[in-house]
Amino acid sequence: MELADEIIIDAPRDVVYAALNDPEILKRCIPGCEELIKKSDTELEAKVVLKVGPVKAKFSGDVVLKTDGAPETFSLDGQGNGGPAGHAKGGADVTLTENGSQTILRYEAKAVIGGKLAQLGSRLIQSTAKKLAAKFFKSFAEVMSEEPVS
Repeated sequence: MELADEIIIDAPRDVVYAALNDPEILKRCIPGCEELIKKSDTELEAKVVLKVGPVKAKFSGDVVLKTDGAPETFSLDGQGNGGPAGHAKGGADVTLTENGSQTILRYEAKAVIGGKLAQLGSRLIQSTAKKLAAKFFKSFAEVMSEEPVS
């Protein structure tokens, strides 16, 4: 499964990048996120409850950030396990482009799923993934508009 999109955020790139590395902001924006722990500058651990069609599961997972090109570009890789519901593994490449006082955030993400979730069908999984990504970025843009720019 692949997803790609872009969103314009009313904040400078450095502020957007810092927010994307702030566990408290991310926890507020990730749909179903119950816990987000920063293990190091490049490692996060998450607990998320998701409902995909008839399957509701609590996922535990780890995310590793690759920040070599930051703040212009960075990537992340993660994997999660939802017990009997299944598992997921994936990653995303993110580009932050300055546009005056705004930032254009572009992402391309790929994911592979298995278990009960994989049995639900690719259309349902794809539409759910798009909705979750849209919800995250809408929440992120709203949080960024509330945060004071430093």
